[in-house]
Amino acid sequence: MRIIRTIPELKVALKALRDSHRSIGFVPTMGFLHEGHASLIRQSTARCDATVVSVFVNPTQFGPSEDLSRYPRDLERDQNLCLRLGVAILFMPEASEIYPTGFSTSISVGPIADALCGAFRPGHFRGVATVVAKLFNLVQPDLAFFGQKDLQQCAIIRRVVKDLNLPVDILVAPTVREADGLAMSSRNSYLVPADRERALGVSRGLAKAEAAFRAGERDAAALEAMARAEMSAADEIQYCSLVDLSTLDSLAGTVTRPAALAAAVVIGGTRLIDNVILAPSGEAAQFISHQEP
Repeated sequence: MRIIRTIPELKVALKALRDSHRSIGFVPTMGFLHEGHASLIRQSTARCDATVVSVFVNPTQFGPSEDLSRYPRDLERDQNLCLRLGVAILFMPEASEIYPTGFSTSISVGPIADALCGAFRPGHFRGVATVVAKLFNLVQPDLAFFGQKDLQQCAIIRRVVKDLNLPVDILVAPTVREADGLAMSSRNSYLVPADRERALGVSRGLAKAEAAFRAGERDAAALEAMARAEMSAADEIQYCSLVDLSTLDSLAGTVTRPAALAAAVVIGGTRLIDNVILAPSGEAAQFISHQEP
């Protein structure tokens, strides 16, 4: 495994892969890697000849009062995990490498970025779309892998790829959960035991609504209400919303098309997100792509 920190060195290494006609998979991350990231890396190594992982805590997707300075980092652990999983290139640039002096370009993706997390994190998805597009341009992967937990991010990246005709296929893998049901996230490390217990209400609520949907419940308000009831121990429920799976538009009344029930809560100062897809399995598979290694 090569650890690369500069763009010129990355270009040289990737040229060698392309010259040997090797397919390239890409897993962009902000580091502090966990089993959720590992599952994406395994899928990439199973599908592609060479896997590139980036570890970059992107400053442009954090607001002034958010947790950029304390975002969890463990570069040595990240390196060891990538080495163990057969990653070919681990790209770990400094912020100045991605955003050199004078950098001013950004990507706005429109209304799809305004709902859900976008309503509480102004500018967040502009930062996400910009850095991911730049990383795609640098790596030029055949496939790129993301997790369903970041549902809105996945939808936005797919929109960017489609609108800008970027030559990469986006594969979304199902959310990986802890044994107790909590969606895996680097931010889970912030939770003290009592807060972690409260956090379990999120996955419980979503699972309860999903079970009701599978049993035939189609009323959007009822599905949202039963999920919210399980989340009542949170300090704040920023949203618990049923949305169209493709557009992320809010749904009301009877659910008649593929949907997602998405939630964001704040517990003990930590913001957590999670979601479930409410759709017939075949239609859900159109959004979620997953292959066991």
